[in-house]
Amino acid sequence: MRTLGLLLLPFTLLGQDSTLLILHKAGSSLGFYSRQGELLADVPVGRHPHEMTLAADRRTVYITDNGTMSIEEAGEGGNTVTVVDLAARAKTGEVSLGRFRRPHGIALDRRTGLVFVSTELPDQLLILDPRQDLVLRSLATSGLTSHMVALGSGSRWAFVSNSGSNNVAAVDVATGEVKLIPTGARPEGSAMSADRRLLYVANREAAKISIIDTGTRAVVGEIRTGRGPVRLALTPDGKRLVYACMHDHTVEIVDLADRKVVGKVRLGGPPVSLSISPDGRHAYSSVQELDTVYVISLAGQKVVRTIKTRPGSGPDAVLEVASK
Repeated sequence: MRTLGLLLLPFTLLGQDSTLLILHKAGSSLGFYSRQGELLADVPVGRHPHEMTLAADRRTVYITDNGTMSIEEAGEGGNTVTVVDLAARAKTGEVSLGRFRRPHGIALDRRTGLVFVSTELPDQLLILDPRQDLVLRSLATSGLTSHMVALGSGSRWAFVSNSGSNNVAAVDVATGEVKLIPTGARPEGSAMSADRRLLYVANREAAKISIIDTGTRAVVGEIRTGRGPVRLALTPDGKRLVYACMHDHTVEIVDLADRKVVGKVRLGGPPVSLSISPDGRHAYSSVQELDTVYVISLAGQKVVRTIKTRPGSGPDAVLEVASK
């Protein structure tokens, strides 16, 4: 295992045919950036957005407008999901969530185009039809501070991290039945295996990742991590798990064959997000308090670029999409 500092390489080593979408959580906007880090457009969205997901056609992005900077912050927060057209680089719609406030996690059912959103006030899982700007159903999560969302095979079961009650809610979408799966302290981000059989859940205050069998809806293993794992993603080949450790100021890489850490990349501050490029070459991790996104080579296990966002923008989630 190697621990590496901020070794920067020319960004020309990276592809030039895509755009980075960076949520400005503090700045309440969606930034469009070139791969070189140039800000191309800045689209206002709802107050303090937290997460986003692409539509199946990859022409639209849906964004949860939480309305607060963190789950510890008091207040009723927001109650909308913003719709942004990627080609136009403009907000084109907004889904009102009504009495359901502080939306956080979001996931897309690619078969139906329906969007699943968790809310913290009250703790619910909403099913939205963004084409009709409509909340179709609300389902209880039976936990506290419902956070991130992942969908199982066929989207029959949705898995919601309940950060305040230290469990994951497995919600039967058809019946509303809930099975609570105990995890570690403060479960947050999650990543689903390609076959939808395993769900990996980061437990921020337990320094471990819980592995959940989505068929039996039970924990079947764990991976010990550095301190403060918050967000994670699988490489496209399914062989490695990459995650951000907030308290250690690092991104770690695990080989899933033996569930051992094989790489560790040091950042300049506490990361709040982690995503992987579609080609599996790079990971993106934001340090909100530094207004910086780190671009990490997964093969080289090193930082190859830092993208500076505007002062006070507070970057969070990052997605790489094909350029128009």
